[in-house]
Amino acid sequence: MSDREREQGIELGELSEKLDDHDYPADVDELVSEYGEYEIEYPRGSETFEEVIGPLDETYESADDVRQSILNMADSDAVGRQRYSDRGAGGAETTEQDPDQESF
Repeated sequence: MSDREREQGIELGELSEKLDDHDYPADVDELVSEYGEYEIEYPRGSETFEEVIGPLDETYESADDVRQSILNMADSDAVGRQRYSDRGAGGAETTEQDPDQESF
């Protein structure tokens, strides 16, 4: 699987190649008509291409523009654990800020 087919937990599979081969510029209606039934898979689920970009009113200049819209519009299941950060020393269980702790 290439990086083009999977990015940030989102797997496009064959759709990625189809988007690369498509003639641009192309609007959402054209792309949905052509590829709407293709599945976009997440670690914990999937949506069709139509479900992801169908609500938009966009014209795309390239396949990379379409991929960016997919990343922007993807279901929250694609992003992994909510409120998770591997930055800092605090655990995910901490919901209140320590009053003695200062941010610089």
